Amino acid sequence: MQSMASDYYTILGVDQDASPKEIKKAYKKMAFEYHPDRNPEDPEAEKKFKKASEAFEVLGDEEKRSMYDRYGEEGLRGINRQDFRSSEDIFDAFRDIFGNGSMFGDFFGQSRGGAAGGGGRNLRVPIEVTLEDVANGAQKTVTLRKRVVCDECDGSGAAPGSEPATCSACNGYGQVERRQGFFSMRSTCPRCGGKGTIIKSPCTICNGSGLMDHASDVHIDIPAGVESGTRLKVPNQGEPDPETGRTGDLFCDIIVQEHQIFERHGPDLICHLPLPYSLVALGGKTEVPTLNAQTIETTIPKGTQNGDVLRLRGLGLPSLRSRRKGDLLVKVYVEVPRKLTGRQKELLRELSEIEGSNVSQERESFLNRIKEYVKNVAHAGGHNGAE
Repeated sequence: MQSMASDYYTILGVDQDASPKEIKKAYKKMAFEYHPDRNPEDPEAEKKFKKASEAFEVLGDEEKRSMYDRYGEEGLRGINRQDFRSSEDIFDAFRDIFGNGSMFGDFFGQSRGGAAGGGGRNLRVPIEVTLEDVANGAQKTVTLRKRVVCDECDGSGAAPGSEPATCSACNGYGQVERRQGFFSMRSTCPRCGGKGTIIKSPCTICNGSGLMDHASDVHIDIPAGVESGTRLKVPNQGEPDPETGRTGDLFCDIIVQEHQIFERHGPDLICHLPLPYSLVALGGKTEVPTLNAQTIETTIPKGTQNGDVLRLRGLGLPSLRSRRKGDLLVKVYVEVPRKLTGRQKELLRELSEIEGSNVSQERESFLNRIKEYVKNVAHAGGHNGAE
């Protein structure tokens, strides 16, 4: 597996035992070097940027990295992955790295949130869903507290009857220039913060920010088959930029709750079903629970062993990637009673006597292997003693 697991490491230029900090540092370096905004006429740069982001998505996640190290790309099948169709998708996915105020946020000023990008701030909320929601799809409502354009000043930040004044430090450009010998450097104006204007009489409602707090209900459509870690995007439900009027987006991180009966493995469901010894030995019918709160009758084959799995096709979960539904996997375990009635004891003793005189092939083979093992050990010990 070594050769399979080395590709993403090679892309980022790190060793396979690199620490998370080293991986993050290597990715930031590549992202800065190959970002399309910095290489507008080089289509290969964007490809390298996306490749580096795909590599970091795996190596920057402990669970995905572990699966990749062990099984290569095959190990990532069925695990939720980001679909990086554009550089904007990448910045949304790794906002903690490219966030506002970092050198990335300052340099690549496109729609990252805040005034620098000309767009409003994106918001992010977790949403818990049940397995039943995953099976059928659902609509969830979240109460979102966010900042909206101030009603009092209409987003200007200035008190009614007044207007923002031109910043005297930058003359309205939002940037100041400093000269050092033959070189000149431009930076954001420290007085107006890059806006080019100064509010001398701030609005009393929003304190000059142009935004005020507001609570509203947002309805989120949860698609059937959604997985934990999926991030849903709700356009234009973030915070607005009072200067441009552009609104950010809302990102919803899905968390699937644990179920009291079923375990989820991709589109398949697993149910641990306790059965009495008599039923698994003789075979018969039994009821199996399903996710829709109903039961279905299924046949237990004669001689079913502890740990055997019965597959009930099409009773699992839908998939986001295909039309096929998963299966319900019923894992059987034989239930041994802790308390017995007198009659049960009598019958089991009789059964024990019968089993003692009629040893099964598997048990007979196991007993023969034990005898052979003891014989070999004794023989080896005798030779050692003779020497």
